[in-house]
Amino acid sequence: MNKVILVGRLTKDAEIRKASTDKKVARCTLAVNRTYKREDEEQSADFINLVSFKNQADFLEKYGKKGTKFIVIGRIQTGSYEKDGTRIFTTDVIVEQLEFAESKNSSGIESEEYTEVPEGFDGLPFK
Repeated sequence: MNKVILVGRLTKDAEIRKASTDKKVARCTLAVNRTYKREDEEQSADFINLVSFKNQADFLEKYGKKGTKFIVIGRIQTGSYEKDGTRIFTTDVIVEQLEFAESKNSSGIESEEYTEVPEGFDGLPFK
């Protein structure tokens, strides 16, 4: 079984490209906080490369902005390529499912929603 579940924030806007088959491919990096830290250290994170196709690529094109928190379910895929005579090894997470991990309001965007006060309510607990 090859399954990974991540929760983190995008380090920059998703990069959208067209593959040779003329389908969209989205690439981005997710910063995932480590669950442990020593008392005298700052919080550390792992930076995970994500690759998305089809609907997930469309979703990231629209909503994949720097700082957005996502829940990602996918699989790990390794690969390699040659660069200047040196073999470069890669590890990516191929996105299978993608969801927002927080609402707009909790990400710092203010809302001007007000609730109506019921008729006859004056806010005082006694008269």
